[in-house]
Amino acid sequence: MRGAGLVMVEATAVLEDGRISPHCLGLWKGEQISGLKRIVDHMHQYGTVAGIQLSHSGRLGSSIPLDQYKEGASCRSNHDAGGWPDRVYGPSAVPFSDQFWNPKELSLEQIEEIQKAFVDAAIRADKAGFDVVDIHAAYGFLLNQFLSPLSNRRTDQYGGSFSNRIRMLVETVRQVRQVWPAEKPLFVSISAVEGAPGGWTFDETASLANILAGEGVDLSEVSEGGNIADAVIPKDHKYRIKVAKSLNEQAPGLLIGAVGLLNDAIQANAILEEQVADAVFSARQFLRNPSFVLSAAHDLGVDIKWINQYECARVKQKYSFF
Repeated sequence: MRGAGLVMVEATAVLEDGRISPHCLGLWKGEQISGLKRIVDHMHQYGTVAGIQLSHSGRLGSSIPLDQYKEGASCRSNHDAGGWPDRVYGPSAVPFSDQFWNPKELSLEQIEEIQKAFVDAAIRADKAGFDVVDIHAAYGFLLNQFLSPLSNRRTDQYGGSFSNRIRMLVETVRQVRQVWPAEKPLFVSISAVEGAPGGWTFDETASLANILAGEGVDLSEVSEGGNIADAVIPKDHKYRIKVAKSLNEQAPGLLIGAVGLLNDAIQANAILEEQVADAVFSARQFLRNPSFVLSAAHDLGVDIKWINQYECARVKQKYSFF
C-alpha cells in the first residue's frame, strides 16, 4: 500500500566488528539469511524492489545504540554494554572524536578479510532474494574513511595519493560485482564533499564516480559529510541539489541518486523532471510519515491505486485535507 518503488535495508554490517552498535543489523553469517529473506519475501509480495546496504563501521564501531544517544555525552559502548572497544579499527589510528574509541590501524591482511566479508555478504544478500546491493562508502563508514586524507594517513598502497586512497573501495566494488548477479543493480553510496579543509573534495568525487561506472556500478547515492566531527556542511536542500546536478553532469556513465532533506513531493518530482538526478532517496521523511508516497501522489495530483479495504480513507483530488 505504501508505494515506495525501492525499500533499502540500511547499514547492514558485513562483520560482527563492523557494526556501529551492539543493536545493529548484520549479514556476516549464513544463519542471518533466513530472517532477512522473510523481510524480502514480504516486500516482493506487494511488488516492492528490495535493496540492502552493506557496510563496515570502521572507527565508528562499538558505539552506543542510537536510542541511548545523548548530545555531548560519550558515544562509546564498553564490554559490559556489549561493545568491542579492543576491536575497533580504521585506515589509521585516528579517532572520529574524543567521544569515540581510538581505532587501531588495519593491517593488509585485515583489509583483505574485510573485502572478502563484503563479497560473502553480497552472496548472502542474493540468497536472501535482495534485488539491489548498495556498498556504503558515505557518512564516515569505513570505506569513506579510506577516501579521506584526514582519516587515512597510511603510507602504503592504501593511503597517500588519490589512486591509493580509493583503492580499498574500488577493489571491494570490483570483487562484489564479480559475485553479484549481472542482472541486479549495484549501488555505491558516497559523500561528495567532506566540509573540512584538506579533506575529500567534489573533484575527487567526480573522478571516483567515473571510475566506479567503469567497474560496473549502476547508481551512486550522493550525500555530504559525516566523516569529520566538526565538518561544515550547508543544511540546505538547494546545496545538495546543486551537488547532485554537478555530479550528474560530470559522470554521465553513472546514474545519480539525490538524498538529504528532500522532503517535499513537488521538489523531489522537479529534481527528476529537470534531470538534476536520476532518483530521489528519502529516509527520515518516511519515519515522519510512512504514507509519504500517498501524500506525494495527492500533492502531485496523481491518482494511484489503494488497496480495497483502505479505499474509503482515500482523499479524492477534488477535496482538501483541510
